[in-house]
Amino acid sequence: MSNGNAALGLPESGPPRFESLDAVRGGLAQVGYLADESISGVVYLADRLAKPVLVEGPAGTGKTQLAKSVAELTGARLIRLQCYEGLDESKALYEWNYRKQLLRIQAGEHGKSEEEGPSWSELEEDIFSEDFLLTRPLLEAIRATEPVVLLVDEVDRVELETEALLLEILSEYQVSIPELGTVRATQIPLVFLTSNNTRELSEALKRRCLYLHIDYPQMERERAIIETRVPGISQALADQVARIVRSIRSLDLKKAPSVSETLDWARTLVVLGVESIDAEQAKDTLHILLKYRSDIDRAAKELAGLDTTG
Repeated sequence: MSNGNAALGLPESGPPRFESLDAVRGGLAQVGYLADESISGVVYLADRLAKPVLVEGPAGTGKTQLAKSVAELTGARLIRLQCYEGLDESKALYEWNYRKQLLRIQAGEHGKSEEEGPSWSELEEDIFSEDFLLTRPLLEAIRATEPVVLLVDEVDRVELETEALLLEILSEYQVSIPELGTVRATQIPLVFLTSNNTRELSEALKRRCLYLHIDYPQMERERAIIETRVPGISQALADQVARIVRSIRSLDLKKAPSVSETLDWARTLVVLGVESIDAEQAKDTLHILLKYRSDIDRAAKELAGLDTTG
């Protein structure tokens, strides 16, 4: 499918990965990711428009898993750039293998003492070749010849300079390496950037991306996620877990339980052989669901007066 990228000097996006919105939603369900209409719609448009997706929302709501599931569904290679404070170009894009270069220089100098080594210009050309290049996730994604899903995880943790680098690459899908020249992508990868909203991202980056906000799921959807992701759980127990978690999230907590923590709790209950949760069982296992002592105490008081059967 051509979408005008060639006229802009960009690589083509290739044939569409999904034939319809239903194909996205149904396909993701097959690999264990239950997407609602907004999620499946943005994934479909990202494929058709060849645009990155910026996925924001609370931690643990399935942002990272969405990219992994799309890669699994499409059979694409998942390339992940985990962002952190201090991440720079050498860790995100590429760097030279300085140790290997030094060994090569030393070997050349040794050979030259015997009047058989290369000249410095020849040696310089050699050490700045592909054999000495260490590729990092962004360059890996651009150079890939097979289908790729690029996950830039927790982009809100990097500094503005690194964010600007990401914007440049996602705008042109090419990298300039002074010693080797410009590396241009032969295809546009499907790109997901996740953010936990720890800082405001630049307007320029937001304009480049399609936007998706993933919040805590509604109770019915979370119950369905539990049933899908927790082997051996009964419908009744999945319903109880979803109801209790919804009630706990309504409290004033330091950190509300994420979907991944809900799943951990549900798996714990299954392992313990719990078929129906009572208030005491819920309180005894709250440490699986909550990570702060004050949150556990607050939730325990809530559960004392809660009808866990719904």
